[in-house]
Amino acid sequence: MSGLRPVVPDAQREVLRILVDRRRSIGEEHTYKVNQLHALLLELIPGGAKRDLSAAQARRILTGVRPRDVVGKTRKRVATELVADLERLYLRKKAANKELTVLLRATGTTLTDLRGIRPSGAARLLVEVGDVTRFPDKGHFASWTGTAPIDASSGDNVRHRLSRGGNRKINRVLHIMAVVQLRNATEGRAYYDRKVAAGKTPNEAMRCLKRRLSDLVYRALLDDLSRGAATGPGGHTGNGSDPSATGSQPDTGSSNKSLPGPATTKPTTGIPKAS
Repeated sequence: MSGLRPVVPDAQREVLRILVDRRRSIGEEHTYKVNQLHALLLELIPGGAKRDLSAAQARRILTGVRPRDVVGKTRKRVATELVADLERLYLRKKAANKELTVLLRATGTTLTDLRGIRPSGAARLLVEVGDVTRFPDKGHFASWTGTAPIDASSGDNVRHRLSRGGNRKINRVLHIMAVVQLRNATEGRAYYDRKVAAGKTPNEAMRCLKRRLSDLVYRALLDDLSRGAATGPGGHTGNGSDPSATGSQPDTGSSNKSLPGPATTKPTTGIPKAS
């Protein structure tokens, strides 16, 4: 069939995929063990422990716990073992992040310069996006990321809701990015507050913010491409600029209601990967 995009094998991107999947599995294991530890601490001390609890803090708490019965002693022993597991997982997470950071630096990507995107998020974006030129514009990209709004109007009530479709791994990266921006004094926080003040519900304001952040990521990928520094199949010539793409802040140059149609871009050829 004509018009299909050729599959270009890319060892660099596959290495990133393996490592970012491993980093996510470590993070999931860490979360699971933290939840186990919190459940035990809730039985060992009145009120349990705070939500953001480090392994060192948990170890100090357990030092002051002296249960008298066999059940309490068993809980403390298991909790102490969980703390040791969390310390080992922390070292594994640190090593995995360092390895990803080195590989990302080799690609020349600027995604980690965006507030709320850590090495694992940037690696996930590069792995899942691949050739950014397969998206003709930011609207198609937003539809793929699941940040394009879904019409939920009824009668005279015109409204949109968050999309449940798209690439959920990338949507998660953008959601974390939005949460980080909301927790700090950022342009994203100011934009969200303006939407709420204008009458948007918190969920609707979050949808708008995630769409803006999707545009920022798309712009960064295109900028990396234009500099010839993007990784893997994303390192292609063509479509290096998009006059409709958003600016450097979440509140500039982007539509809340972009509902793109199917992509019709032509196949592109690859350029050498970044060393």
